[in-house]
Amino acid sequence: MFGMQHLVATLFFILFGFLLIRWAKKQPKYKQIKVGNTFAFSLSFVVILWTVIKIYQRGFDIQHDLPFHLCNFIALFLPIFSITRKKIYYEILLFWILAGTSQAVITPDIRNGFPHYVFLKYWYVHAGLVVFILYATTIYGMRPTIKSVFKSFAALLVYFLLMLVINKIVGANYLYLNHKPEGASLLNYLGEWPYYIFGVMIIVLPLFFLIYLPFHLTRNKQ
Repeated sequence: MFGMQHLVATLFFILFGFLLIRWAKKQPKYKQIKVGNTFAFSLSFVVILWTVIKIYQRGFDIQHDLPFHLCNFIALFLPIFSITRKKIYYEILLFWILAGTSQAVITPDIRNGFPHYVFLKYWYVHAGLVVFILYATTIYGMRPTIKSVFKSFAALLVYFLLMLVINKIVGANYLYLNHKPEGASLLNYLGEWPYYIFGVMIIVLPLFFLIYLPFHLTRNKQ
């Protein structure tokens, strides 16, 4: 964490997102949508390809290869949002990505460095999700409301309960509900299992409100 490869990858995607959004602003609507769809499908494809590679190398492992870690799940769902551009999907994904996926960018849980395919997949998917939701906000002109905070939180609770059941059935650790990630993460500051789970649930809603605050202040100013 915060080594040279971490910093270079982060700076690369900041520059990539800035240039992509700046370029897209000057394009006609149909091209903006086409680029967004292509971007969304590419993120989903990378997750599928990564899963196929893992299965080819060591066979299917139900405890690790189901796409139920939050970022992989979002990446697979993203083409549906990009095609339909339904506000309810945006409301949920905005807070999930900016609160959850952004943490994966700040504290990457990864062992392999560049140019390993795991490194490339990790950064393209996690940083790509952040870039995409900013793209949707800026280019599609989508904005959350105060109700969006509660909708996203409610959806997260449903996902949380679903992962509890799946983890219990297959003995997995999806959503890191049975133990913390092996690498450094913010969960290390929230105590041991199961206390860090309660810690996350306590701070998630205030964090969602903090993410919403710039949208609220901008709306009042306008």
